[in-house]
Order: sequence, then C-alpha cells, then structure tokens
Amino acid sequence: MKVLVINAGSSSLKYQLLDTDSREVLAKGLCERIGIDGKFTYKAPGKPTVDAADVAMPTHAEAIQAVLTALVDPHGGVISSMSEIEAVGHRVVHGGETFACSVKIDGKVMAALEENIPLAPLHNPANITGIKACTAVMGPNVPQVAVFDTAFHQTMPPVAYTYPLPYEYYEQDKVRRYGFHGTSHRYVTQRAADMLGKPIESLKLISCHLGNGSSIAAVSGGRSVDTSMGFTPLAGLPMGTRSGDMDAGVLEYLMNKRGMDIKEMLSVLNKKSGVLGVSGVSSDFRDLCSAAEKGDKRSELALDLFNYGVKKYIGAYAAAMGGVDAVIFTAGVGENDAQQRLAIASGLEFMGIKMDPDANNIRGKEAIISAIDSKVKVLLIPTNEELMIALDTAELA
Repeated sequence: MKVLVINAGSSSLKYQLLDTDSREVLAKGLCERIGIDGKFTYKAPGKPTVDAADVAMPTHAEAIQAVLTALVDPHGGVISSMSEIEAVGHRVVHGGETFACSVKIDGKVMAALEENIPLAPLHNPANITGIKACTAVMGPNVPQVAVFDTAFHQTMPPVAYTYPLPYEYYEQDKVRRYGFHGTSHRYVTQRAADMLGKPIESLKLISCHLGNGSSIAAVSGGRSVDTSMGFTPLAGLPMGTRSGDMDAGVLEYLMNKRGMDIKEMLSVLNKKSGVLGVSGVSSDFRDLCSAAEKGDKRSELALDLFNYGVKKYIGAYAAAMGGVDAVIFTAGVGENDAQQRLAIASGLEFMGIKMDPDANNIRGKEAIISAIDSKVKVLLIPTNEELMIALDTAELA
C-alpha cells in the first residue's frame, strides 16, 4: 500500500510517501513558511530534487496540493495519479487519555482532537489543520489515520503517571504524566525484539531517544510502564534547549528576582536552557563535542550533565522493572555519537552492561554494540517514526 505520511506544524508540513509492502520511501520533503513566502523541497531516488522558494502556499491546503503535484509530475514524480495514494497517516502530538492506539479519523475523532487542544495548544491545532487540508484537497473518501505521540505511554500504571498534587487536578484538569516520542519508542523496541530473536512479551527494555528533544522509556513486555517526559515534553532530561526536570521553587525565585512573568519563564525553560543554557555555545551536541575537545569547560559540563541524566534514568528504570534485558540508543545523538554512548554506559558494569568499543564505533546502523559477554545487551537502532505511522495507517485504512 502507498501511504502518504504527514507531520503538520503551524507553518510547516513534513511529508513522506511510503510503500508499506517494500517499506521503501518513494519520496519525501518539506513545506516551510506556509502563509508567509513559502518554501518547498522534494526528494525522490533517481529523480530531480526540487528546492524552491516563494511558492504560493497561503494555507496548508495549498501545501498539500504542492506535494501531490510533485508526486505526480511527469518528470520528477513517483506515481501516475493521486488515486495511487491509498491512505494518509498523520502524526498527532497529543491524544490525552482518549487514545491508547492509532485510530482511523472520523467526526468523533476530530471532535476528540479538538477537546485535547488545551493539552497541546501549540501542536494539536496544526495537526488538525493538516488533517482538514488533506480532506479538502484529496476528498473525504481517502482514509486518514491519526498516530499519537502519547498513545504508546497510555499503558503506564497510575503509580507512574500520577503527580503528587491534589487529586482533583488529575480528575478535573487531566494533569498527569503523558509522555511523548511514543511512536519512536514503540518502533525501536519492536526492532529490538526482532534483533534479539525473542518475543517482545518476554523482554524488559530501556529505550533512549536522545537528540535535541530526548526521552527515556521503560518498556516491559512491549508495554510502556514509565517515561521521562511528563505533562509536557519539557520534563525529564536536560535537552538541546529545554531544562528538563526543575525545582519549581527556582522558577518563583527567578521570576521575582528578574521581574519575569510565567510566559517569559517558560520561554527560558523551553528555548534558552538545557545544554545550550549550560554551555552558552549551542544546542547542537556536535558543536558541544567540538568545543569540549578544544577545552571549553562549560561545553564539557553540558555534555556530562546530559550523559549523567541518561545514566540515572537507565538505573532507575532497571530498578522499576526489576531488571533489564537490553538498552536501546536511538535518535540523532543516540544513533550517531559513539563517544556519548560510551560515556553513558560507563559505570553501569555493575548491572551487567559491558560495551564493545569496536562494535560501538558505528553511526546510524542497526547493531548490537555491547560485548559478547555483556549480560545486558546494548543496541543501536535508528528510529523510523514515519514507517511506524505508515504501517499503522495501512493496518487501519
């Protein structure tokens, strides 16, 4: 089945056309600056690349139309007509407690997405816009499926998702841990079971999605039982620009001392903190590694702080699950930075983790990077959220 995967932002739209039978990416690209001056990129194997500015995309509907036009173009296209696209899969950030799995989109689902906007006011409206744009351009008869970042973590038990606040805040306001990156964690843990040759139901896995946005998930028997992100993606590890977990008293102190309101404080926590805030150099881990190698102590501290945080979560989640069979590294940093993987694993020998430096000297390829005699396996698995979305869509369409 040919599935168009859409990830719509407020002024952008990422897309991939995948063949779910061969698992091949037929074409992919990005629509940027929608509603402004419009930039369109398109790439397909063996076809001319399109990188065009000043493309008329006043709304997401025109962006979708630009994608479809490129896909059926006689010279650069990969399909002969729009009818070859059998379904559309949408990344949707927040499903709240409403959705514990991917769903085929209908009127009731759209209403539920609208109801969950307060939980993700920056993301869900854009996702809804993308769905409506596809309906407007492709018609109501093309099946569309919503795949939620939060759904995988809906298997967490109350002890993992409940915050120690007055309970009515959960009952009335839905304040709880939701977790994110669920599609990535689900994909890599399924691949881990395949690589280990064991049923996922028998495994205790710790999935480390490490990049500009980072989260850890404890996955027991194929079910998420805990995760580091919380009510929002701001919680957990220090990230590229996000602070991660923070003493709320610090916020009150800084707001009073520096005369900031809550909007300004949240901007600091989301956009000026994390490894960028500590280093003062960059939110890009590659820049930090380069600066640390040249003797920049704050960049070195930022990397150490991040790696220390990952190490602590690995230990905590092994304790929470009563053991661990494998640790998985994925996403930008997890897939590509051998030095940080070694730093994170260093000191975890007591719990059965023993790395193989030679096997670990690899980027972006599936591999077992622990030593042969390591009791706990360490895996490098490139994530593929788009494929996961396409497979779910093919199953439900």
